[in-house]
Amino acid sequence: MTDVQTAMGTLAQCPCSGGGTGFATWLVVGLAFGLWWLIGWTRSTWNSGASPVSKVGKLALIGLLAACIVAVAAQKVAQSSPTAAGTAMAPATTQTSGIPKLMDLGSTSCIPCKQMAPVLAELKKDYAGRFDVEFVDVGLKGNVPLAQEYGIRLIPTQIFFGKDGKELWRHEGFLGKDDILAKWEELGVRLAGGPVADSQPARTLDFEGLAPAKADSGLNTSATPRK
Repeated sequence: MTDVQTAMGTLAQCPCSGGGTGFATWLVVGLAFGLWWLIGWTRSTWNSGASPVSKVGKLALIGLLAACIVAVAAQKVAQSSPTAAGTAMAPATTQTSGIPKLMDLGSTSCIPCKQMAPVLAELKKDYAGRFDVEFVDVGLKGNVPLAQEYGIRLIPTQIFFGKDGKELWRHEGFLGKDDILAKWEELGVRLAGGPVADSQPARTLDFEGLAPAKADSGLNTSATPRK
């Protein structure tokens, strides 16, 4: 999962976007190789009669490459800093229906987000009335401010809210159904009874409406059994 720049600001995307820290790593490697080659070339030609201006230009180019390496490396470290990710919090409260809520902020294009879709659908069906399940597509421009409001850096991100609408916990990346249910239990939200079954009205027999059986008058009850 990596950060990518968009016209609306910095949003988070999964690795399938093809950008982010992987690109930054290769950029640092490329710049470092270029710096190594430039230093070697400068040393080999330093005493070959080059003019002072040419020497100053080579030193300036070496300094520029070194500065680029430091800048890219510093940005990569800042993006992957757990402290920066840990400080992201949702607003003080969110709208609630009086029951806990699981909010998943992702998109319809990244692989982990697609893997979350059936998990969310199953939870929404099986635990209706016990906790709400909400999906927010931060890939839509209209939802970018919401992603910024909730401090989203990586997607998918799941935020667990209590009955009062306050954030209890959040997770970045794919989160399976069993892990979600276990986290609710850990947070003190009891989901006793398991999934809500597709209940059908129980069929009962109306015994009161049944008439008692009548004896068959055609039977000869006085006949003696055969020997």
